[in-house]
Amino acid sequence: MERLLTVAQAADHLGTTERFPRRLIAERRIRFVKLGSHVRIPESALAEFIAAGVVEPVTLSWSDGKAVA
Repeated sequence: MERLLTVAQAADHLGTTERFPRRLIAERRIRFVKLGSHVRIPESALAEFIAAGVVEPVTLSWSDGKAVA
């Protein structure tokens, strides 16, 4: 079974306050599991959220003495 994180653990993993993962849950921007009144975030959902936010570096090249992306 996959490890389920509390909101506090997810916030710690993201390096944020608990408010941020709670907002992600409220806005349905991340998958979560409801266990009665408790909310848990699957580790894979957190990894997917992080991967979706990765921005790849731009490779610059030069054209007519100017940098272009």
